Amino acid sequence: MPGLNAEEKLARLRLIRSENVGPITFRQLLRHYGTAAAAIDALPGLIRRGGQRREIRICGRDDAGRELALLEQRGISAVFFGGEGYPAPLEEIEDAPPVLHVIGRTELLGRPTVAIVGARNASLNGRKFAERMAMDLGTADWVVASGLARGIDAAAHRGSLRTGSVAVLGGGADVLYPQENRAIYEQLAVEGAIVSELPLGTEPQARHFPRRNRIIAGLSLGVVVVEAARRSGSLITARLALEQGREVFAVPGSPLDERCRGTNRLIREGASLTECAQDVTDTLLPMTQTTPSPRSTMSEVVAGPFEVADDARGEIMECLSPSPVSIDEIVRQCDLPASVVQQILLEQELAGHIQRQPGGLVATV
Repeated sequence: MPGLNAEEKLARLRLIRSENVGPITFRQLLRHYGTAAAAIDALPGLIRRGGQRREIRICGRDDAGRELALLEQRGISAVFFGGEGYPAPLEEIEDAPPVLHVIGRTELLGRPTVAIVGARNASLNGRKFAERMAMDLGTADWVVASGLARGIDAAAHRGSLRTGSVAVLGGGADVLYPQENRAIYEQLAVEGAIVSELPLGTEPQARHFPRRNRIIAGLSLGVVVVEAARRSGSLITARLALEQGREVFAVPGSPLDERCRGTNRLIREGASLTECAQDVTDTLLPMTQTTPSPRSTMSEVVAGPFEVADDARGEIMECLSPSPVSIDEIVRQCDLPASVVQQILLEQELAGHIQRQPGGLVATV
């Protein structure tokens, strides 16, 4: 697929930095209009049809240009959805990040990857196991992805720094968190890769970490969970991995250790019991040997805007509530073409009235 030109990159950055445009909406807009530039031109009309009279902020050329200039000045790569260097596995997920900021070796994003995640308050044995597994996976030519948190994440990065390690952050790529992992961060910036979808300078917040976790899972063919309590964020990563069609592996632990309750539950629910790197590679290696499908271009799926009757809008809005509902269910209930339902939902989201969620769900705000 040909690379994106400078104008389209600028337009794609403007689009994702505009109000009420998230990753799923970004992708819907590209499908409808073919280019980000055309989508930006269409935004005011879509927002009005969605019933929003307040002016919605659309990112200007100057703001997007300054962001790109700052990235170039600081030697940080911007890797765009649909463009050269964007990781193919990540591009397959429905809420793929429209742009990634990458510090370090961008080529690592193109290699087969396994994620290792787990408890922040990990045991000594858990940390040793994660570091050894990461080292063994690296020796087998796999890149290891994790989230640079303390505990299991840090151990996974330490074990894979020399062979290929990718850290996905819950803040801007230039914002280190936690501070105790500074030495790992500095090594990753040279020998590995540091990745974020958030603008530079963004401080980590709790709401950012599930978004970070979907990228960790999306980059990888499989996710290994080493120690996780019943309410661990690592279980969110495992759930997202399953939703994305990835393999999930879990390391068993003592039933007396609270830190192993989550991983043991994953095994009961069908995750692969994992005791060494070979357990992972035996499952995942065949996936790297299949011929990948050609990556689609947006020009193949352009539908363009069309007129929609007001009574169809009303019928669809009656189906919505604060509780998430499946878009497929809305199509069935309203007996309308899926393209009509998708356009009305697009208008309503851009107007700020609904919110999309992974799994094809929508809810009113």
